[in-house]
Amino acid sequence: MPDSSVDKSRRRGIYLLPNLLTTGALFAGFYSIIAAIDGNFLGAAWAIYIAMFLDGLDGRVARMTSTESDFGKEFDSLADMVSFGLAPAIVIYQWGLERLPEYAAVWGRLGWLAAFLFTVAAAFRLARFNTSTAINDKHFFQGLPSPPAASGIAATVWLSIEYDIGGLLALVTGLAVTALGGLAMMSNLRYLSFKDFNLSSRVRFGNLLMIPLLLIVVSLNPPVVLFSMYFTYATVGPVIWLWRKIRRHRKSPGA
Repeated sequence: MPDSSVDKSRRRGIYLLPNLLTTGALFAGFYSIIAAIDGNFLGAAWAIYIAMFLDGLDGRVARMTSTESDFGKEFDSLADMVSFGLAPAIVIYQWGLERLPEYAAVWGRLGWLAAFLFTVAAAFRLARFNTSTAINDKHFFQGLPSPPAASGIAATVWLSIEYDIGGLLALVTGLAVTALGGLAMMSNLRYLSFKDFNLSSRVRFGNLLMIPLLLIVVSLNPPVVLFSMYFTYATVGPVIWLWRKIRRHRKSPGA
């Protein structure tokens, strides 16, 4: 009898773990908003990356422990909307887009419109992901996922702080990253999903060494490396689209 009680308690604990990780990601997104309002933009950027880390764990932990549920999926989407839709838009707006009217009234309108575009694009992207059944290729996402899009904003803010970049050039860069990230989320561009990576599967020792190597590379110059990683991933979608278009053109009879 005591053994059965212990097993039941363990199962309950495992079931709660993915939702606790999702709650942690939601808290990180909430803290990012509070930090941005307080003017702590480095803390706000860090919080977005922490939310990304926790968001990457919760689904995998649920699959590894066979504790996936409809509640967990819905909770995860709502948390993603806060952490990767609302929080990045508020962070980038508080960081600089709100100062765009100092240069011209039209810049000010573009600033808050870009922030809203990013937020609504994240909502659109999450809703489409939750309801889409037409895409059978699990190797690709349709549209830029919201966590990488949020990381682009976080990296932009971090770079500006690290290298004391300001002025209209920095603000226009932030505006472009925000607006283009939103458009990429709503697009039909294909992005690698990396769903083949499974924490519970066996990997070669050489592949395992890639983890500390990646951490070392990031630690050399975190804002530059993280922004470079975002830029590389974000441009993969247009590159794949262009490559497929050229390939179809070459195969067409009139080419």
